[in-house]
Amino acid sequence: MRPRVSSKLYTPELLALATGLASFPLTDDLPLRAEERSRTCGSAIALGLALDDKGLVSGVGMKVSACAIGQASAALLAQSIRGVDPAHVCWMGGALERWLAGESELPRWRGIEALVPARDHPGRHAALLLPWKAARKALSSSVTAG
Repeated sequence: MRPRVSSKLYTPELLALATGLASFPLTDDLPLRAEERSRTCGSAIALGLALDDKGLVSGVGMKVSACAIGQASAALLAQSIRGVDPAHVCWMGGALERWLAGESELPRWRGIEALVPARDHPGRHAALLLPWKAARKALSSSVTAG
């Protein structure tokens, strides 16, 4: 049994993150697209990404319909994805899944600590993973091609 990290799910830090999505609108100039929907909670995301000439993420936009956990996770992804190798973004989604399952430590990503309270709430795991799954799906062709 893993230790209880926090019983308070919606911290001020997490709620502040959730409001930051307006800075990342989904625009037509983002060619790598994916949509994901959680069957367990109904959260949904439409995500667009662009890569630069070095193959690194250069642009991000999204439209998110999710709880504050899903919105905060999406905001964390969007805030730090520029300049990142697509393979690392794809790895990060899997690392978060392993962390939520109690199989590994919290992976490194700027600000990811804000999501720690959600680990104790399995009903929120699907929303937390949704933006990472959408990014993995959008980037899958660039990762296999590179």
